[in-house]
Amino acid sequence: MEKKLLFVYNPISGKSQVKNSLNEIINNFTKAGYVVTVHPTQHKLDGFEYIKNHIKEYDLISVCGGDGMLNESVNALMTVKKEKRPSMLFLPGGSTNDFASTLKIPINIKRASEKITDGKPFLCDLGRFNNQNFVYVAAFGALTSVSYDTPQDMKNKFGHLAYVVSGIKELASIKSYRVRVKYEDKTIEDDFIYGMVSNSNQIGGFKTSKNPEFSINDGEFEVVLIRNPKNALGYQIVLSDLITQNYISEYFITFKTSKVTFESDEMISWTLDGEFGGNVNKAVVNIIEKAFSIIL
Repeated sequence: MEKKLLFVYNPISGKSQVKNSLNEIINNFTKAGYVVTVHPTQHKLDGFEYIKNHIKEYDLISVCGGDGMLNESVNALMTVKKEKRPSMLFLPGGSTNDFASTLKIPINIKRASEKITDGKPFLCDLGRFNNQNFVYVAAFGALTSVSYDTPQDMKNKFGHLAYVVSGIKELASIKSYRVRVKYEDKTIEDDFIYGMVSNSNQIGGFKTSKNPEFSINDGEFEVVLIRNPKNALGYQIVLSDLITQNYISEYFITFKTSKVTFESDEMISWTLDGEFGGNVNKAVVNIIEKAFSIIL
């Protein structure tokens, strides 16, 4: 019986590099023995809808794009029972490609597509934020809106630099939030300028974990909270610590957990995998172990 592959890609993601590599990618899939169906997305959530509606017709799903495309495709996989979910081959076509870097997927999408012949399925954990899924990061506070506020044409033209420019513009408006953070039998309450729950060792191009035993399927998140520095010297220390990846100063709280709850008196904007995740004053974040399979 013929093996069938669905290839869904975002034609405007990153610097639109997939357009120049399309023939080689499809050829690699065909040489691996697959009958290929190609679908370029037409609008936001088109990837999710198309994969969800056709997932049962294919043996393998391959997607190419940025964080939004990754999030849509994994959410589509989650619409069928675990035993019926096909594996996914992800070709990183975004501007930062944090999750791909964590998994050591080649950033060159033509090389990434070659993994279809010698790659092996790998089970990944998935995050759950209230009633929404996220693949590798849920965050609030300083600079988190940069990923979804930065215009797509600016991302295409300048790549990661576009996020840096947009981030600099937002620095002057950084505010803190009074948040109660609960996990296991502990409660932390403080003023935070940033909070992150992640299943990746790179966020926004910055390394977030130096742990050589870091794993994306150990059933736990990495949580990072940054206290409000309150003065210019404090902000300078935080910035220096971020650049040097020194997260043990008085301004940082880090821990690992499978479930964490955030409560605040005011509504806080969250981002999920680089997309706007909503305004909430309570967020319950837990992990779904080994939820989906990706080819590595």
